Amino acid sequence: MSFGGSSNRRRAAGWPNRAIDRLSALHQNARRESRLEALAVSIMTYSDALSATRTFASRGLLWPILLAVAVVVTYIPTFIELAQGPCQSEQEGHGPLIIAAALWLVWQSRGKIAGATLSPAPIAGWFILVFGLVMMVLARNQDVLSLEVTSEIPVIAGCILLLAGWSVLRILAFPVLFLIFSAPAPGWMIDGATIPLKVLISDLVTQVLYSAGYPIAQNGVVILIGPYQLLVKDACSGLNSIFALSAIGVFYVYAFRWHEKIRSLILLGLIIPITIVANFIRVLSLVLIAYYGGADKLDGVLHDLTGIALFVVAVTLLFVCDGFLGVSGRLIRKLQSSKRLSGAGG
Repeated sequence: MSFGGSSNRRRAAGWPNRAIDRLSALHQNARRESRLEALAVSIMTYSDALSATRTFASRGLLWPILLAVAVVVTYIPTFIELAQGPCQSEQEGHGPLIIAAALWLVWQSRGKIAGATLSPAPIAGWFILVFGLVMMVLARNQDVLSLEVTSEIPVIAGCILLLAGWSVLRILAFPVLFLIFSAPAPGWMIDGATIPLKVLISDLVTQVLYSAGYPIAQNGVVILIGPYQLLVKDACSGLNSIFALSAIGVFYVYAFRWHEKIRSLILLGLIIPITIVANFIRVLSLVLIAYYGGADKLDGVLHDLTGIALFVVAVTLLFVCDGFLGVSGRLIRKLQSSKRLSGAGG
């Protein structure tokens, strides 16, 4: 009796220790399992990240980004030279606006691009891309900025062919070609067109004022009115306005009038005459200001203001001509429809 009782007491006294050991073991197992779960989660996270990276590369997103970055880096010296030189002049100050307008046209075409079938043309793409890069290198070495800027057109076209193919290039053909207006005009073109334009403007102003009874004469591009001799400078030839207005006219026609082919062609053909008329108004105003107020009035702010007014007048005339063509087109269509109705009724 006494032996069995002592044994039971020993078992009863050892029970708390065994319970504590079991709880400790369970706690260690739980910690071990939590560590394994954390390790598994970290492995899955790394695996997911690696899978996402592979998906990013497999979808072809990495290659276009690298190609675009390479092209931009290649043309950074060109953009810097443009910003420090031609873009600060009256003649080529519209260059940044041309690039912005081209990007806007690309953005407007995003729906067509999304629906286009991607079929890269690597042979043609590499050929055109290498051709553009060779043109850029040669132009940069020979310091021909106009050709260097123009080389961006085949470079961009080649990149589009490499990445997407001919279907996307056809969609983006106009925005890419529109970049030609961002290139400074070559010197031979300016020299060849400036003198004839100055002579034409001088003749027109002299004839109009002489017919109005003013004491005026002309010697080449020098206008003599009263006691003053006025030289028609290169800036007054209208060539600057022709470049800028041509860019505006082409952009306007493509963006808003492309579905009306005849109207678009007529409007494009009117760009040069409109510019000549606007420049004639400018030179006529300057000559009259000199006659009534003195030649010293032509220097400084007034001369610049007439240049701004010239551009405003040219753009206004472009829109007026567009409105006139629109009204004329509607009248012609009404007449044609009335003739058909009268013929059917007869």
